[in-house]
Amino acid sequence: MVRRRVGIVGASGYSGQELCALLARHCGAEVAAMTSRQYEGMVVGAVLPRLARYERIACSRFSSPSVSALLDAGVEVVFLALPHGMAVQFAIPLLEAGIQVIDISADFRLRDSRLYQKFYGMQHPAPHLLLEAVYGLPEWRADAIRSARLVACPGCYPTSILLPLLPLLARKFLQLEFLCIASASGVSGAGRRPEIPLLFGECSESFRAYGVPQHRHLAEIEQELSLVSREEMRVCFVPHLLPIHRGLHTTIFSVPSKDVDATQIQLAWEEDYTQCPFVHISAVLPDTKHVNRTNLCSLAIRTDPHTGKLLLFSAIDNLMKGSAGQAIQCFNLMSGFLEKEGLLP
Repeated sequence: MVRRRVGIVGASGYSGQELCALLARHCGAEVAAMTSRQYEGMVVGAVLPRLARYERIACSRFSSPSVSALLDAGVEVVFLALPHGMAVQFAIPLLEAGIQVIDISADFRLRDSRLYQKFYGMQHPAPHLLLEAVYGLPEWRADAIRSARLVACPGCYPTSILLPLLPLLARKFLQLEFLCIASASGVSGAGRRPEIPLLFGECSESFRAYGVPQHRHLAEIEQELSLVSREEMRVCFVPHLLPIHRGLHTTIFSVPSKDVDATQIQLAWEEDYTQCPFVHISAVLPDTKHVNRTNLCSLAIRTDPHTGKLLLFSAIDNLMKGSAGQAIQCFNLMSGFLEKEGLLP
């Protein structure tokens, strides 16, 4: 297998570290550059001890977070693990230089620049790229990802929500006006920056909602649901902060269309995901403990005859299937590798 030279911008964040670890043991990747503004020039293994065991990168040094440094390193693919608003500043010149870009921020997930301004509070610097960017949900966009030069990896919440819902909306199995979603994510989902609400003393033994009623991922969720259902979607979405480092759980409250039951939904999932190595349809309710440090999304369904509701459940690792692992999935598709390469199920 010929290795591709890759760069990671923002390598010292939680998602960036996960990318470093995955790529360090990936048979088809050579990590040519890892950038960090905070740790520029410092030895990777000394700054981030969890990466010291990976010989291929442990003795490397964090390079300058600049496009010129990436190009000098001879990269072919660059992962952008940066906050929104910063990723696009790298993406534009990298694409102009013929480099493939896999963005795990929110800068290219939305097709409409007006939505980007509404939800992220700033004008998009490159609206012409929004329609070109491929939404990187491999279970639904594999063919487009294979030929893409710019992939926008989904957010963690949308991943956990779209995978159970898209097969059902495509078949018109649910009444669209009754979708309500409650999700809970580990603290790492907020990134590595130090903020008082995210300190251990604030999060430990605590459980709280946040980002209500307009969490930034809502626009992305409604966009993708609308594309598949072919109707303008409006959903109620309430995210919560879990007092754990990693893991994400979603519960979806829905009303089935006439004559649709749990068996049909189970069959729809099986039909759409039988060839998808990272979607697991479970007889037991999903548990974050069982998917952590894997790229799996675990799905389950229950009926509530008392209210006539269908309850859909999913669990993922927010740093893996919700971020770095999914980015590696996209990298594999773009590179012609096996989709599972470098990823444990």
